[in-house]
Amino acid sequence: MAIANPMRKEVQPEDERIRHWIFVPELGKFLRVVTLADGVTLRNAFPDRRFKP
Repeated sequence: MAIANPMRKEVQPEDERIRHWIFVPELGKFLRVVTLADGVTLRNAFPDRRFKP
């Protein structure tokens, strides 16, 4: 869901990893999902306390 329909998407210039953000109602927080440059391979996912929509 986060990769297919993110609220925001950014490419990190230094390594071309892609950050995707989505709100998860069950957590009441935004989740940041980081993929490799291919946009499919998951690198990391965690609640992002500093994200501002």
